[in-house]
Amino acid sequence: MRFDIITVSPELIKSPFEFSIIKRAIDKELVEVHFHDLRNYALNDYGKIDDYQFGGGAGMVLMIEPIDKCISKLKAERDYDEIIYMTPDAPTLNQQTANTLSLKENMIILCGHYKGVDQRVRELFVTKEISIGDYVLSGGELGAAVLCDTIIRLIPGVLGDETSALTDSFQDDLLSPPVYTRPSEYKELKVPEILLSGNFPKIEEWRNEQAFERTKKIRPDLLED
Repeated sequence: MRFDIITVSPELIKSPFEFSIIKRAIDKELVEVHFHDLRNYALNDYGKIDDYQFGGGAGMVLMIEPIDKCISKLKAERDYDEIIYMTPDAPTLNQQTANTLSLKENMIILCGHYKGVDQRVRELFVTKEISIGDYVLSGGELGAAVLCDTIIRLIPGVLGDETSALTDSFQDDLLSPPVYTRPSEYKELKVPEILLSGNFPKIEEWRNEQAFERTKKIRPDLLED
């Protein structure tokens, strides 16, 4: 799988890909991540990539020409399954979206900035728009890192135990049940006896019940859906 991330601030987004699970996936050549500085496609020597919005109003807008030049160059080199724009005014990322995208091969991720991008970018190039929540960040870089992380961990061979991702929260529209490890008792708090019993069918039943109860208490909206 290959990600090409277009950004105004490549240094801001690089570090999440240099550690832990994502780095191991890159080292194992299960995934490629390439960063493209939009200023390399600027309109002049001063690095112009944004301008004032028509109609007035505060905030700058990323211009269409630099984005077109960057995307067109990438598309001339390979085919892309998706061109994703990270923006707060889009459907919110969920596990089902991550599952679907984990089956793709090549993706471009465009990070929004300032007041966003010229609307014509969204109409001409973008195939999918994603938000990571109902709030506004300074740019789409952190959202792009979140998106990549959710996808990469689902790629076969990335996690040590490939079944681990299948039991994460939201995979079955439920939150995960509580988990415990050693010691079995700490400050008078004990691990539930069922988890120590070795009765795996009963343990699975307990986990399902706990997942349902936690979801009902914390995220009842998931049960409504």
